[in-house]
Amino acid sequence: MCGNIFKPVSAHTYSLHNPITMSYSFLDFLCLLGSVGLFLYGMKVMSEGLQKAAGDRLRNILGAMTRNRFTGTLTGFLITALIQSSSASTVMVVSFVNAGLMTLAQSMAVIMGANVGTTFTAWIISLFGFKVNISAFVLPMIGIAVPLLFSKKSRNKSIGEFFVGFAFLFMGLNMISTYVPDLQSNPEMFAFLQRYTNMGFGSVLIFMMVGLLVTMVIQSSAATFAITLIMCSKGWINFDLSCALVLGSNIGTTITPILASMSGNVAAKRTAMGHLLFNVLGCAWVLLVFFPFVRLNVDITEWLGQGDPETLSTYVNHIQQTDPEIYNNLFNNLPSDHPRFLDITAAQKKVESLQQSVSIGLAVFHTVFNLINLAVMIWLTGLYVKIVMRLVPAKHKEDEEFQLKFISGGLMNAAELNIAQAEKEIAVYGERVARMIDMAKTLVHTDTESEEYAHMLSRLEKYEDISDRMEIEIAHYLNRCSEGRLSNEGKLHIAAMLRIVSEIESIADCCLGAGRILERKNQAHVEFTETIYANIDAMFQLVKEAMDGMLRLLHDPEHAREPEIIVSYNKEREINNYRNQLRAGNIENINSHSYPYQAGIYYMDMISNLEKTGDYIINVVDAIKEQLRRQAV
Repeated sequence: MCGNIFKPVSAHTYSLHNPITMSYSFLDFLCLLGSVGLFLYGMKVMSEGLQKAAGDRLRNILGAMTRNRFTGTLTGFLITALIQSSSASTVMVVSFVNAGLMTLAQSMAVIMGANVGTTFTAWIISLFGFKVNISAFVLPMIGIAVPLLFSKKSRNKSIGEFFVGFAFLFMGLNMISTYVPDLQSNPEMFAFLQRYTNMGFGSVLIFMMVGLLVTMVIQSSAATFAITLIMCSKGWINFDLSCALVLGSNIGTTITPILASMSGNVAAKRTAMGHLLFNVLGCAWVLLVFFPFVRLNVDITEWLGQGDPETLSTYVNHIQQTDPEIYNNLFNNLPSDHPRFLDITAAQKKVESLQQSVSIGLAVFHTVFNLINLAVMIWLTGLYVKIVMRLVPAKHKEDEEFQLKFISGGLMNAAELNIAQAEKEIAVYGERVARMIDMAKTLVHTDTESEEYAHMLSRLEKYEDISDRMEIEIAHYLNRCSEGRLSNEGKLHIAAMLRIVSEIESIADCCLGAGRILERKNQAHVEFTETIYANIDAMFQLVKEAMDGMLRLLHDPEHAREPEIIVSYNKEREINNYRNQLRAGNIENINSHSYPYQAGIYYMDMISNLEKTGDYIINVVDAIKEQLRRQAV
């Protein structure tokens, strides 16, 4: 019963003979689509606000809480136990991954913990009969958020956006459950399933699929649990098939994070897929030993002093066969002057008592299932990551989410040796930023009205954001290295590497700057001539050649060869000379009316931006030549 769980349903709640008529109009369907849209929009706003507001503090806290699979699992358990909804906690995990605050491997452990945490909720509700409804806090949350949106501090605005997105997300989730067909109030819709209850293991598979589909449709395994209890109370299904329904709801509840990931990046989609995979594989092994496993849970429930959960359906079926009058009034509120009031009331109390036994039995089933699942799956976290990466591949290999390859936040025992790892990471950093030059060049020639243009600009922005985070992570690592026992040469080495990292990040800023210049050009409805495009392409080519030379030096900075360094300096002079040539030609072309003055402004902005990129590239070469290269080379 992942997700919110209703307290055990009273036998008086639903009437077999007075069903609520269910009508579903096209307007209701449109409202359902709007609810899903609000949910997805809330997810997007929440993720973006979180990413801007978090900075390094939240990333470091989450990193500490999910440092290994065990602390990650404990984090997932505690979050779910506190907010009493595994759907909510897994949606949060998806948003954290989408915002780059958590890696895929960390998210797997948190999701495993969330699946166990939701059993804690089931026990609270089974024993005490209450729940926390997050949707009740939606409007107060918006009330708190709106003043923050008008704050002058950007951090406060970002926090406000996070709260608004969070509120919209749960408002949408609540509205989805409102506008789906009301299956919970119409359990009679499931009466036809009685004909499929005597098919042995086939019945188990059928009812597991029913639990899956119902939970997917109504977005609440809590409602599925209520329907399960009603069906068992009416004698339609036995405890075995009730467990099958609950098993199916475990898979069905994964639809919520899957919906949340639809508006996210590839890592968010992989996180949702990992949640689905965890539950599917867990259900698979339970199916292999289903009947013995159910018997085990029946024994545990009896050992806890809660009675035999299999008795309810047997008792109700016995009444139906021996005394139809009591059965027909079993779920109705009767006046005290009814001829058989005492007999029917006694039967109703008996059913209520047995319902509690079934409720506890299902909670036991859910708990034991998830604990065994966790005990086995926690050792396979690495394998999970590999599987979901294969199931959900990135459209572009270079679009893999930000993750340092050679350095980590672990203990550093040999600072001098760690410098070599940082050098490798800086080379990877340079390669990632180099891709942005090609993206910016492609953007120049892409139709501004096309989806491809918006997608490419979004990729460019994403890469610049990743470059910012890589700069911070590498710089933090180098600072930690400098705190160790280093020689003077080692300290100078680190100072040069910090300079290089800063210059590479500036190159990324310039690449995004090219995209911003194009945006301003497009907003002004300015068109470039073929000559301008050709000149910009030639400048891009010179910068790309300079970047390639820089990367060759970065891969082995200590053994940088003098001829390669000379080539880099020559390329820088070539870029500067070409910039000067184009600047002089631009004045002549404007005077001769070859193109409008405004086109010339954006043209020169682009050329100057590319020339500045060349300056940052040569700054990296300077640092390699002066401080990283062994002079004997």
